[in-house]
Formats: sequence, C-alpha cells, structure tokens
Amino acid sequence: MQENNNKNNNEVEELDINHLMQIRRDKLAELQEKGEDPYQVTKFNRTNTAGEIKENYDEYEEKDVTVAGRIIAKRIMGKASFCTIQDSDEKIQSYVSINDLGEESYKAFKTWDIGDIIGITGFVFKTKTEEISIHAKEVTLLSKSLRPLPEKFHGLKDIDLRYRQRYVDLIMNPEVKKTFEMRSKIITEIRSILDEKGYLEVDTPMLNTISGGATAKPFITHHNALNIDMYLRIATELNLKRLIVGGYDKVYEMGRIFRNEGMDIRHNPEFTTIELYEAYADYNDMMDMVEELFSKCAIKVKGTTKVTYQGQEIDLTPGWKRITMIDSIKEACGVDFNEIQTDEEAVKLAKERNIEIPDKTKETRGDVISLFFDEYVEKTLVQPTFIYDYPIEISPLAKKKKEDPRLTERFEVFIGGREYGNAFSELNDPIDQYERFKKQVEAREAGDEEAGMMDDDFIQALEYGMPPTGGLGIGIDRLIMLLTDSPSIRDVLLFPTMKPINNA
Repeated sequence: MQENNNKNNNEVEELDINHLMQIRRDKLAELQEKGEDPYQVTKFNRTNTAGEIKENYDEYEEKDVTVAGRIIAKRIMGKASFCTIQDSDEKIQSYVSINDLGEESYKAFKTWDIGDIIGITGFVFKTKTEEISIHAKEVTLLSKSLRPLPEKFHGLKDIDLRYRQRYVDLIMNPEVKKTFEMRSKIITEIRSILDEKGYLEVDTPMLNTISGGATAKPFITHHNALNIDMYLRIATELNLKRLIVGGYDKVYEMGRIFRNEGMDIRHNPEFTTIELYEAYADYNDMMDMVEELFSKCAIKVKGTTKVTYQGQEIDLTPGWKRITMIDSIKEACGVDFNEIQTDEEAVKLAKERNIEIPDKTKETRGDVISLFFDEYVEKTLVQPTFIYDYPIEISPLAKKKKEDPRLTERFEVFIGGREYGNAFSELNDPIDQYERFKKQVEAREAGDEEAGMMDDDFIQALEYGMPPTGGLGIGIDRLIMLLTDSPSIRDVLLFPTMKPINNA
C-alpha cells in the first residue's frame, strides 16, 4: 500500500511540475515574441559578487554596483518588491520598485520566477533591519529557468537524487558548495607543499596495454585503430618509477584511477589519488611526508590539526604511532607471528580462529598475517597510525627487509579504522621484480582477476638501474572526506558513478 501511495504521489508531483514548466515556457514564448529572448544575451558586465559587497560594506555603501545571480526568494508588495539572488559565493537582497524601474520594467520583473538568473544594477545600502541590500536602478533577465527548483525542505532529502542532480544540490545546499571549495583548497595545498620541495608534477597515460602497479580488477576497453584491448589505469606507479629511472629525482601525479570493483561509502569506480616518488629516500621518509601533508592540509582548511570525523576527534599533529603489522596483531589478539615460521602453522591457526582463507593460492604465512590484521586490527586504529613491514606475498612492488626477507619495507596509514595511504621503499632489483611478477601472473592464471600482469618493459627499465627510492600513494577523496566530515565518498565527488534510473 505504501509503495502505491509513493507512486501516486510521484505521479501527482510530476503532473504539477509539468504544469509549472508549461507556464514558464509560455512566459518564455511571450518574451521571444517581443524580441526579448533572455537566451540571446551573450554577456553581462558585473562589477562585484555578493560576497565582496557583504565583506566590504563600508567601502561600497551608497556606491553603484552591478551583480548577477539566481533568484532564490521573491516578495512582491504592490509597487515595491524584494528579491534575493545567489551568486557563486553568497546571496544578497535587492529592493526593486516601480519608481526606479518604470512601469514596464517593473511589470516584467514581477513575472520572473524563482530560479531565473538576473542582473541587477543599483546602489548598496542597509535596510531598517540592517540587512545589506542593493537598491535596484535596473534589472535584466539573463536566463530563464524552465524547471522549478525543489522546495527547500522537501525536495532535497533524497540523497540519491542529490548525487544524480548535483547541479540542483549545489543551488539548494550552500554547505555542499563549501565541501567542494574545501576540496579544491586541499588539492592546491598538497601541490604547493610538493612543489616547494622540488617535486615535478607529471602526467602519465590513463590507457595502458598492461594492468599493473596495484592489486585491483581493471576496466577493459578496445582501441579500434590498433585492434587491441587496453586497460584504464589502476595506478600510476610503474610509469612514475620509469621517470625515476630516467633521471628525475622527485615526481608526482595527482589524477583519476579506475577500478572495476564494488561500490560503497568508501569506494567509487573512479577516484582521485596522488602518487609521489623520491630517489634516495625510503619508507621512513614517506611516513614523515604523510604527517606533513595531512597536518598542513588540516590547518589550511580547518585552522587546526585536531578534527572531528563522524563524532570521533582525530589528532593529526605529527608524531603518529608507528607499529609493525606483526606487533599490531600481537597487541590486538595476542597472536605472535614471529613464533609462527611455516605456511602450514599459519593456515592451521587461521582455521582455529575461524578466519576463512579465500583460495588455495593464498594459503601462505604472509597472506594469513594480512587476514589476521584485517580481522583484529584495522577497525581499532582510530588515531593516525602507520602499520609497517608487510609480508612479501601482499607487497609485490616493495623492497625486502634485510633483517627478514619474508617482510617488505612497506606501510599503510590508518585513521578512524580506514586506510588512507600506501607506501614502499621501492623494489629496484629487476631479477627479484621479475620473479614477483611471475607469481602475480600465476595467481591471475589461477583465477585471481586482481593480480597483476608481467610488465617486461618495466623490468627492462629496472635493468638500466633505478636508485633507492621511496614511493607513496594517498587516496585524495578519503583525505577530503576526513577533513570535511563527509560520511560517503559520493559526498566529495561532484559526479559520483550512479546506476542509470531505468536500470535501477
């Protein structure tokens, strides 16, 4: 019954919208018949934004200004009216009267609708209620809104619709605009920090003939002219390391990555990452880099290194906890993998703890260590924590530890129970790298769609010699979620991937 009621309500709402749209179309047709088509306006010379005027009222008081924006409120009172427009950074009220505009212009103004985009020229003043306003001398219709905006407290509760129609979401919800303004500031700050450190920003291909640089299922497309399948990149790592081989000491790339995997509040099929590589550095240097990037971005947009995310206070002040993966497991559940030496012992322990191993190819000590970490540790890491020294089985591109070649110089950073970054002392031994690629190929042939492929050209690049290098990847969207207190990755992507409505 409820479903039928919702369907009926939607049909009534659609009929109402169609009726209102027809009224607006009729108004447009009338304007066009008079030779006053607003869509023919090609330029409008505004002098100020609403924000500039409000922030600097003393400077603009009684002075003429020209502003432009969308009508979001309107109050008609006979021979005088008030309307409020919203531009890119603020909203401002305007007083409009028949005495200032003349009868014809004022009559036309009264027919304009909420959502129409207009220009206003007039002088700045304050009303009796001390509201900064513009006393209009001239108003101009710049674009006609043919579709009515949703009601402020009714039409925007549908989160799915907000993601699908981000343009309406931005119009109706100023806080959403602030989120994306903060996103831009965070990205700019990251670039500024790296540029000052002498890093070179580069661009590498999004289309590749090999899927590599990470463990993930790729999107596959076809290049008609070459008649070959190609892969949307799942990482920028291998190409950036080729540049280190080529002689650049510090490089980074920030851009879109594509992974053909599940969708949830932390995952979107396309997302933004930054990867950076520095010759003659190691994973300890990358830990320092993470602390600096996160803390400085927090100060830039929040003014402090202490932020609140979904009710939890997070302290991003440098000096984060650093603990090995094996020690973190021992700390969380009492199991010490330093005392477990064989694959058989590790698999037996997993069964005793009811930890399921996904397939036969992962019945190794290293894979079991990773599964124990996922089960017992990750969710407990609220404050920023570096988990380091990962098993070699799950780290095909990281350098082995001298003290224990079963482990690698790799870390991931966790905050609020989520992973935010991944880093290595990069593997630069071409012989070792070839053998690890072979294991990835074997896993792929055994059915692991996320396993990497053999990259002969990358092996060849390493054979020319790559210096000791520290490499780091950070999920930009997750960092922005943290600093804007956004619960879902869709809240920080302007146009998140959505299933088409007709396929829903």
